[in-house]
Amino acid sequence: MNRVRRWFTCCAAVVLAVGMVWTDGAAAADDTVAFYANITAVEPIMEAFTAATGIKGEYTRISTAKFLSTVFTEFEAGKLMADVIQAPLPVLEMLKDKGVISDYVSPEAAAYPDWANKNGIQLFGIEYVGLIYNTELVNPEDVPKRYQDLADPKWKDKIVMANPASHATTIGWLIGLKEHVFASEAEWRDFLKGLAANNPMLVASFGPTPAPIESGEKQIGISMPKYIVTKAPAPLDWARVENQPLMGTPRAMGISSKAPHPEAAKKFMDYWLSKDAMSLLATKVGEYVLTPGVFPPIDGMDQAQVIPIRELSDDEIATWGEEFKKIFALR
Repeated sequence: MNRVRRWFTCCAAVVLAVGMVWTDGAAAADDTVAFYANITAVEPIMEAFTAATGIKGEYTRISTAKFLSTVFTEFEAGKLMADVIQAPLPVLEMLKDKGVISDYVSPEAAAYPDWANKNGIQLFGIEYVGLIYNTELVNPEDVPKRYQDLADPKWKDKIVMANPASHATTIGWLIGLKEHVFASEAEWRDFLKGLAANNPMLVASFGPTPAPIESGEKQIGISMPKYIVTKAPAPLDWARVENQPLMGTPRAMGISSKAPHPEAAKKFMDYWLSKDAMSLLATKVGEYVLTPGVFPPIDGMDQAQVIPIRELSDDEIATWGEEFKKIFALR
């Protein structure tokens, strides 16, 4: 009997020890959260999140053009390391359709408009696009007052923009001009021909657009006003186009349906959507957020009309990309 009792006691000790190891391992696993995003310069929020929670945030940036293929390929292979995923709304919706995004709704979502939550996809900002320019090279009287002014021949060889044949956000923005700014498609196409005739420098995405403007290699660009904040004290400002909106793709996020660290993922998303984090995103990163009363510290931005552009289908992006390839005479 004593031998049997000792055997059960030994087994219980082993089970307890294994349980303690498993628990400690689980806790250790949730000491980290992996964040895949197309948004840039978010280090202030990552650092604030770690300071507030003790959880280390690991940020991986993926360009919009490669986002869908990268994430879905990893997901299909069972190797997706992301806990939380952030991208333009159309990308998140496609990932949601493929089962990559969970249905988690953060308690912080209650502070946002009802339309900002889409079954686990949370909208938190707009990837706003406008015209930024070098204040040392462009005279105040020459700053565009309308988007149409960018087709003026005086800007020939002085413009930088993301490639309109391959950069999905730029494709969407150009279509946004057609649908929200220009009175007719003919007028819009004339603008495109004028813009193309000005021989803009084409880069892969918005990320590389500020550098040639800062350096003086180019004077103006189709880019994101946020760089006025993140590139300060570079001589950058934005063109306050009259009676025309700033437009952009809604920024969205969600938790991976197979998040390696699910509890840390929830804490990260909750923190990201908080007013404190959104204030950091606006003031430190220059983002346009949906939190009421919070604006980036860019002169005049609190008075700007900022609107979301509609989602383009894959077919539309491909079709218009080919069309813009012809208009801009790209190979």
